[in-house]
Amino acid sequence: MFPKILILIIFIVVGTIFLVKFCNLFVNSASAIAKKMHIPPMIIGLTVVAMGTSCPELAVSVSDSIRSLISKTNANIAIGNVVGSNICNILLVLGLSIIFTPIIVKKSSLKKEFPVLLGVSLLLVLFVLIAGGITGNYEVSRWMGIVFVILEIAYMIFLIIDAKKNKLENDSEEIKDMKLWKAILFVIIGAIGIAAGGEFVVFGAKGLAVTGATAMGINSDLAESLVGLTIVAVGTSLPELVTSVVAARKGENDIALGNVIGSNIFNILFVLGLSAVVNPLTTGNEIVIDLIVMMTSALLLFGISLTKKIDRKIGIIFIFFYIMYLTYLVLRTLGIIPQM
Repeated sequence: MFPKILILIIFIVVGTIFLVKFCNLFVNSASAIAKKMHIPPMIIGLTVVAMGTSCPELAVSVSDSIRSLISKTNANIAIGNVVGSNICNILLVLGLSIIFTPIIVKKSSLKKEFPVLLGVSLLLVLFVLIAGGITGNYEVSRWMGIVFVILEIAYMIFLIIDAKKNKLENDSEEIKDMKLWKAILFVIIGAIGIAAGGEFVVFGAKGLAVTGATAMGINSDLAESLVGLTIVAVGTSLPELVTSVVAARKGENDIALGNVIGSNIFNILFVLGLSAVVNPLTTGNEIVIDLIVMMTSALLLFGISLTKKIDRKIGIIFIFFYIMYLTYLVLRTLGIIPQM
């Protein structure tokens, strides 16, 4: 059994590397094409680049959605990946960033980004709870997915209009200049690499969960949920982690905060939304606790942000909370702590 587990872990590691590397290639090439088409750098930054760090979550969740459609099983990896990534982004990614450099919260973030994050997070919780109460299945249905995608499009339009209104600009020098044929080729290679990476991660994650569950005699859905909320969530959050920590070390702490908030909004509205449009995402009732943790993390971050400064002590507390949450997940999966 050990060789099989090792092979599955290799699939996850290789898939994660593919996601991170090819995502970067795809974003840079797509930005170069947009620049060649004379699309303003501001719009490129608010669309292609902003979505870039969530490419891994998108690839993994859509891939699991398709696999679940074919095999007619629960999409524990797809939902766990998004919920787990959002928790990871706030407690681990932002926690580590804050330890490097305290964050001064801008008024604009409190008025614009935070209300959207709290609103879409609450909407997801309500959707799942309402579905569970009516049908007995905790799911993100196709109509919910359509609502999320429409809201994402509306949010992107709002960002572009707001940026133009306030004359916000991105530095066009950050977008690499390359020949059009080369950029198109790299976009295709990047897209193929992202798709392959998503397949590798989902195959390895589901296989690892099922193998582990069979060996230990535990619920396979719980095992899949654990893998999705931990290994896959952290792996697909690597772009956010790298971007935020590098920005924090350079003293650009507002970028670290904006990156996390923007990524969490995109994860719910577009990643989860598109995955649900492909195939309704059904999961076990354990997702309720995970959604509560996600919502609580967002509320906690907002409450602390009202003080206008998030210092290193908060970063340590966030990381401690994340470790406690991981401990709870392991104990829940092993049956030591009963699920709902």
